[in-house]
Amino acid sequence: MGSMTRALILFAMVACLISVAHAIAGQATFYTPSYVPSSCYGYQGRGVMIVAANHKLFAGKSACGRRYRVRCTGGTNAGVPHPCKGKSIDVTVVDLCPGCASNQLDLSQEAFAMIANPDAGRINIDYRR
Repeated sequence: MGSMTRALILFAMVACLISVAHAIAGQATFYTPSYVPSSCYGYQGRGVMIVAANHKLFAGKSACGRRYRVRCTGGTNAGVPHPCKGKSIDVTVVDLCPGCASNQLDLSQEAFAMIANPDAGRINIDYRR
């Protein structure tokens, strides 16, 4: 294997590690329609791949429109011990979740259902911009 090929492989491995290192561990719940009005866009809909952010992340509307990649990492209750579907999703911040903890996201019902069994209600996640 040539030195250029080795360098490219090493670069790709480091890039993957950096991507994982920047993920934030937290939890996700979901909310149900109607998704308007929202704190960010009023009565303008933004589809269903959306998220309401916690106070810290929302930061006085500065997070409006930001996209996050979210991945289910496990269950939080014995009722549904393995809720994850093995997918990641991209969601856009459209609202504030006033009741969310500082590590929590409130996904739309449709977004939650793409990565986990909705019967779980709450899941462990990793998310990153």
